[in-house]
Amino acid sequence: MNTVLTSSQRRWLSFKANKRGYYSLWIFSILFVLSLFAEVWSNDKPLIIYYQQAYYFPILTDYPETTFGGSFDTPTDYKDSFIQQRLAQNGNWIVYALNPYSYDTINYNTAAPNPAPPSRANLLGTDDHGRDVFARLLYGFRLSVLFGFVLTIIATVLGIIAGAVQGFFGGKVDLLLQRFMEVWGSMPELYLLIIFSSIFQPSITLLIVLLSMFGWMGLADYVRAEFLKGRSMEYVRSAQALGVSNIKLMWRHLLPNALTPVITFLPFRISGSILALTSLDFLGLGVPPSTPSLGELLAQGKTNISAWWLSLSTFGVLVGTLVLLIFIGEAVRESMDTRRG
Repeated sequence: MNTVLTSSQRRWLSFKANKRGYYSLWIFSILFVLSLFAEVWSNDKPLIIYYQQAYYFPILTDYPETTFGGSFDTPTDYKDSFIQQRLAQNGNWIVYALNPYSYDTINYNTAAPNPAPPSRANLLGTDDHGRDVFARLLYGFRLSVLFGFVLTIIATVLGIIAGAVQGFFGGKVDLLLQRFMEVWGSMPELYLLIIFSSIFQPSITLLIVLLSMFGWMGLADYVRAEFLKGRSMEYVRSAQALGVSNIKLMWRHLLPNALTPVITFLPFRISGSILALTSLDFLGLGVPPSTPSLGELLAQGKTNISAWWLSLSTFGVLVGTLVLLIFIGEAVRESMDTRRG
């Protein structure tokens, strides 16, 4: 029995046929989902505590030391020998994360000076502050991917709006926006980042705002071309003659046909956003120093040449992430290519 496939089904089957991109999507999705629960896999706080016939969840709530028989109302230090002794007696039990370090936990008991090489206590060693490298890679990977997603979504929305307005209305609107984009694109982005970093406190929000101000222009050109081509189609002119509003025309009729280049470029834009954050952190223009960052680890590896584990592990995570996204992007591009059977 012959089955008629929709265009979306054909594209999905074409994407699955590209094994390299399909398996890369699975691997990247699994790694990203696992990183979303980084606090479960790597944390200096216990996951569950059973103490005096009651359950406690330090991973969700900060309990004062008095809860477990201490003398102070300060947050509990679960590595303190007195607290550990209290939690180990009278049938109490405690469940720790697989890696008992968070991204900002300092190991004061390393066998070698920091940065310390890999050991049983720290599987990927420590950085120059004594923090666990595996924990900082895990949290840094999550931060980088989330940053890439947010920046890509904002820049894509801005690019679609700008390109749609240019392509649909054309004429003076298109001419003015094109001149504005030429002037705006000629502004030195790196110098602006340096200036704003010296004025404002570095943060993820500041980086997203600044990079979004420039990241939409490349995509706007493709959307503009699709709208310029689509607005002269007969079905668009017929809809205009029937009194369909411009917004409804752009949203229902022209935008779906213009999404092909948008979807095709999404994985590549995400990888570019991750690389931009890493580069800025490497230069010291990104997130605050205490924030887990791949670029900050690479900068430490540059400073500590003999600490090979810093550069090698960070390089592996960064290159692996970018390679997976590139393979996904190539598969998406091939599945969107209408010239392929």
